[in-house]
Amino acid sequence: MVCNLIQISTTKTDHMKSALELETLKIRLNDADLQRLDLHQRIQRALRALILDGTLGPGVKLPATRALAKSLGVARDTVENAYVQLQRDGFVIRRKGSGSYVPETMGTELRGIERRRLRLREPNHKVTEPGAGLSRRGRMILESGGVFDQKVSRAFATGLPETRTFPTDVWERLQRQALKDFRGQVLLHGDPQGAEPLREEIAAYLNLERGAKVSAEQILVLSSTRQALFLCAQLLVDAGKPIMLENPGYFGAKKAFESAEAKVVPIDVDGQGIRTDLLRADRSGANCVYVTPSHQYPTGATLSLERRLDLINWAAETGKWILEDDYDSEFHYDGPPTACVQGLDKYQRTLYVGTFGKTLYPGLRMGYMALPHQLVSAFTCARSILDGHTPQILQLTLARFMDDGHYSSHVRAMRKLYASRREVMLKAIDRYLGGIVTPLRPAGGMQIPCFLKQGWSEAKTIRQAADVGVQFAGLSRLYLGPEKQFGWLLGYASLTDHEIETAMQRLASAITK
Repeated sequence: MVCNLIQISTTKTDHMKSALELETLKIRLNDADLQRLDLHQRIQRALRALILDGTLGPGVKLPATRALAKSLGVARDTVENAYVQLQRDGFVIRRKGSGSYVPETMGTELRGIERRRLRLREPNHKVTEPGAGLSRRGRMILESGGVFDQKVSRAFATGLPETRTFPTDVWERLQRQALKDFRGQVLLHGDPQGAEPLREEIAAYLNLERGAKVSAEQILVLSSTRQALFLCAQLLVDAGKPIMLENPGYFGAKKAFESAEAKVVPIDVDGQGIRTDLLRADRSGANCVYVTPSHQYPTGATLSLERRLDLINWAAETGKWILEDDYDSEFHYDGPPTACVQGLDKYQRTLYVGTFGKTLYPGLRMGYMALPHQLVSAFTCARSILDGHTPQILQLTLARFMDDGHYSSHVRAMRKLYASRREVMLKAIDRYLGGIVTPLRPAGGMQIPCFLKQGWSEAKTIRQAADVGVQFAGLSRLYLGPEKQFGWLLGYASLTDHEIETAMQRLASAITK
């Protein structure tokens, strides 16, 4: 006879019920979600589930621990421990000399739970509606969508550096050294502004390599460029007020500004970068402009020196701010890069934004700002509210990576590699897609803008490419006004020469069949 899980009975019906319930218990014990638990915990969880779903109803007597242990083939102490926990949690009442029972009050509790479940299953219940309970800003963010980065290297995804050659052995060694030297300090909260050794290295690098004029006290270490732009939108622009952005421009910047309820005002770019004559003609009342002067996103244009100086003078004359995203400045292939705007700005109207996600690896999640002195305290306070600080161990490791010369060495190696891959990419485009797109040869960067020729659909070609495992961004979504140009933005930095060639063949075959 199989021991009854509820009450010992001699009727045929009760025997069948007992066997059924014991089998149900065994099935619950084998649930995949319980396998990581100790055996007594699995028994306790399984019995709790049977009580909650009503299989073991109010007032039902559970079998003695010895009988259940024998039926399950486990030690009696194992079942005893499960019963003790059930008693502590209120699922079982144990009466000395009588046994263990499901509380009578459990029926009332379960009926209340079931009523709540039924209410939640009503078809028009607000909880099931996307965005229910959100603020106006929350609904706006949900409806406009987020910015989702590429998680794997795939032709021709943009913004991905070559990570297969990153010196992980050096990085791991330096991280172990930092952990050993700083010990428990790296396990505690860090300075919201950033670890001082890293801020010193960033300042030294910017002054030497980018022609900046900045001290460690002006550096704010952040998680990303988008975090920097979000802080700018929060601290420099009131909700509903305008902010100027290059047109076409960086999609992530547009999302960061819009999520802070700023109104984006497009300013057109040409072959020399943002048109400063349009900045001077603007009457929107915007007090900030976002620019990518070293390598305009997505056209690849470099802001001319004449316009850089005009931009600086405009900001000084009008009391406005320049948000300089020095995007891809490290990867300039046709001659030396132009000095950054921040280094030319003697009026301190420029907020400089940089990232290590492109020069090292995206998973590092580390960027920085070089701020005018009068803004450092406000931005540091805002950052402390947003997410506190960047992990200290990563900051201290990167500081050593830079101090030992590994950072500059890695950037030089990647600059040479990407320049070679740019040529391979341009030749492949000409060979396979010459009748479909017209590429713009960028002076640097990690992607090539390609404009579709007459008769080709951006949306259709993107779908056709996806069918053969090729992914890239369309250009039209980067334009802010009604006038748009259609085409693609093809990334190449993370791909070998062979991968570029074979992916280009697949792409051409897919859209010309």
